[in-house]
Amino acid sequence: MSANAEAEPTVAAWDIREASGQDWPAIWEILEPVVRAGETFTWDLDTTQDQARERWFKRAPGQTFVAVGRGGLDGVVLGTGELHANQGGGGSHVANAGYMVHPAHGGKGVARALCAYSLDAARAAGFRAMQFNAVVESNARAVAAWTSMGFEVLATIPEAFHHPRLGYVGLHVMYRRL
Repeated sequence: MSANAEAEPTVAAWDIREASGQDWPAIWEILEPVVRAGETFTWDLDTTQDQARERWFKRAPGQTFVAVGRGGLDGVVLGTGELHANQGGGGSHVANAGYMVHPAHGGKGVARALCAYSLDAARAAGFRAMQFNAVVESNARAVAAWTSMGFEVLATIPEAFHHPRLGYVGLHVMYRRL
């Protein structure tokens, strides 16, 4: 989960909708610095734009979505998320999701809103639960946000993530029923 998980404001200054191909440049503008920083996602630091697009845009029953600003930020993509089945076959009833927020819009509740949207979308798609496979334990804002939204840490895999500043830290597996 992104370092940009935060508390939800009283009045949202954005709308969340499914992403389109036209949103890709703005989505990549958000994804690239997060991926290159290597602090919150388990993606290779040298992930190309084409690889990122293929990975981020999901097919049914998954989806990719964006938080788009209103008012003075009308039309600006503030954050993005993606939702998909965590596994195939017998595990396909559990969803998985990821979220990234533009650093200029962190701390405003965008990540929590993206998560709430994905929980509703997962329910509507027939998923029975949501699981996050790899929440970096040093990403305290994300851990706190997801915990406040009903997720629990089921396990922590020690030293499963090599953080560029902190060295080896754990990855949480987080879960909640829908």
